[in-house]
Amino acid sequence: MDIPTFQTIPPGKYRHYKGKEYEVLGMALHSETLESLVVYKPLYETPDVPSGTLWVRPSGMFLEMVETEHGPVQRFAPITQ
Repeated sequence: MDIPTFQTIPPGKYRHYKGKEYEVLGMALHSETLESLVVYKPLYETPDVPSGTLWVRPSGMFLEMVETEHGPVQRFAPITQ
């Protein structure tokens, strides 16, 4: 099976456009579709989500622009130190 080339998203801290921070841990491939997925975790806790929970999101969705009342912004933007 040929693994497709996909855009990698560098590990590190990112801020969601709604303000919360996340850490990208790496990339993964969907086992059936070979879609590239971003593996990340929230850097905050809520009663609904146990600490250490990992999330995945398609890389295209992670990188897309979203429309806000202030205009288009990146869904997740890298946090530069």
